[in-house]
Amino acid sequence: MAPDAALKLRAEDAEDLAVISGLVQDALISVADLAYDRAARRFTLVANRFRWEAPSPTDGLDQTGEFERTLCAVTFAEVERVSYRGFRRLDVGRILALLAIRPGEAAGIIDLEFSGGAAVRLAVGAISVRASDVGEPWPTPWQPDHEAGRRA
Repeated sequence: MAPDAALKLRAEDAEDLAVISGLVQDALISVADLAYDRAARRFTLVANRFRWEAPSPTDGLDQTGEFERTLCAVTFAEVERVSYRGFRRLDVGRILALLAIRPGEAAGIIDLEFSGGAAVRLAVGAISVRASDVGEPWPTPWQPDHEAGRRA
């Protein structure tokens, strides 16, 4: 994938899911942008994701001197049940910082882990995830920081 190309990925197993997880790590997600369509068995979130794959000011390839963020839609299919921990769905003004998306310890589970102990657990029939960038990226002076042994 070219560093300036829009992200468009699918995951059908744990290894694929790890790739999507790495690309959406540190995404900012409004609670209002989490949606479960029970009838369609689909859970969707819209994330303000940091473009880890884009050239950065520190690697000498970026000419603007800034990092980038973009909107990214992540859709999980075959979702049978959704549970939330560490936040209320009514807190629509709350922003969650995504740490990881990973298969749960039990089969048929996908966990979305957020900073501060918040989480979304999806009970799924299979891993079937799509991630697509939406719109144009925009500049940001801030890069997420991960000190050794600590997650932001």
